[in-house]
Amino acid sequence: MPATQCFAQAGQGDVPDSAVVRFAGDSGDGIQVLGDQFSLTSAIAGNDISTFPDYPSEVRAPQGSTYGVSAFQIQFGGRNIKTIGDSADVLIAFNPAALKTNLDILKPGGLIIADQGAFTRRGLKKAGYDSSPLDDGSLEGYRLLAIDITKQTMAATASFDLSKKDKQRCKNFWGLGLIFWLFHRDRDTTTAWLNKKFAKKPEIARANIAALNAGHVYGENIEAAHELYSCNIPAAEMPAGEYRAVTGSQAAAWGLAAAAELSKRPLVFSSYPITPATTILHHLARLKDLGVVTFQAEDEIAAMCSAIGSSYGGKLGATASSGPGIALKTEAIGLAVAAELPVVIINSQRAGPSTGLPTKTEQSDLYQAVYGRNGDTPLPVLAARSPADCFYAAIEAARIAQKYMTPVIMLMDGYLGNASEPWRIPDMADLPDISVANWTDPEGFSPFRRDEHTLARVWAIPGTPGLEHRIGGLERDYDTGDVSYDPEN
Repeated sequence: MPATQCFAQAGQGDVPDSAVVRFAGDSGDGIQVLGDQFSLTSAIAGNDISTFPDYPSEVRAPQGSTYGVSAFQIQFGGRNIKTIGDSADVLIAFNPAALKTNLDILKPGGLIIADQGAFTRRGLKKAGYDSSPLDDGSLEGYRLLAIDITKQTMAATASFDLSKKDKQRCKNFWGLGLIFWLFHRDRDTTTAWLNKKFAKKPEIARANIAALNAGHVYGENIEAAHELYSCNIPAAEMPAGEYRAVTGSQAAAWGLAAAAELSKRPLVFSSYPITPATTILHHLARLKDLGVVTFQAEDEIAAMCSAIGSSYGGKLGATASSGPGIALKTEAIGLAVAAELPVVIINSQRAGPSTGLPTKTEQSDLYQAVYGRNGDTPLPVLAARSPADCFYAAIEAARIAQKYMTPVIMLMDGYLGNASEPWRIPDMADLPDISVANWTDPEGFSPFRRDEHTLARVWAIPGTPGLEHRIGGLERDYDTGDVSYDPEN
């Protein structure tokens, strides 16, 4: 049974094995918080999940405009969930702009929960509506539940000593409470989160909890009136183990940290902030206790060159960027190829060209990764397939880079970076040793002495007695490393 039918009948037919919910509202409506809390609660309920936060590209678009709509989509179910779903069963829209920009994602017959209080003449005009879609019949074919969420929230928080603005801000949790009722979600986890989040402002915590509970009670009442029925999605059968939700950016960061441990080398991560890759730097900056060194460079070129220098010094050098930043790193990537130094380069792709749409996803940097260097300089390119797979892709990129002494590009994108899914936390003892020994024998040493099996040059640490050497970007002899003009070289 589709989830859309489940809402229309109580306890009849088969139980749906999955559902897709999309939250949408203004950037200031706390949409991402709602999505995170619903995702966490669904995961705790035993569902497999896949999520995607959808941000506007503008830093702060005008409130109520279509440009400023923020959204969060989650598919959850009692089966193996691989995507966020092509279309939604439920759309909760906190203003007219959210409805207008997200309606095409809703399935025919899908449920719309709209904040009627936001559909004022001014709000409709900002969204480009000539008349209210809640009243003009344009939403026929969908199941519409129009509620003055703002008014309901104000009533639920009336007893709290807060400003009108602070009370209205609780409306997102009122909506979440209704969605919790709709899918039989437990409120305890979110209640605990609110108490912790606003520990220093307990009145705000209590107001949001009151709104959350009021939304849930509202759902119970409409079910009693036979207007709408809740839908219980079963838990998924998943391999035994300890799980946590993980985004692609988190997984990539932790994968690099794990690769350093498996390589028996310190990780030095050099990066310049750029959406959507910046969060990898943020996550790694929190891992100083694991010996991770992070360096926020002054520009993309400096970030790449410092990663190369870290590798030359015997560390696991790594960097991350997006398409425009990778373009700036190109010459230095060619130097890493010529010098045969292992560097992991993560490209978290976004829509382009140029600045493009920094918060929107596009997988259009493949040719740039494969061919985008002078001399058609080749290097290995990997691509992660899911948020959790970014962990293993980062380890594999480090393994290849060190084994064959070459830079490696790992492709991910804004969707993978921001999306989350359950990840079974691995035991480090089960992961492979990817270490490559440093060359320490000065007898007959050449910086381009080759491993007879991999043909990679040896990795000698500068300053080691008898192994002093220099390398660079000039064409050189394959064996000796001396500058060579021989066409057969």
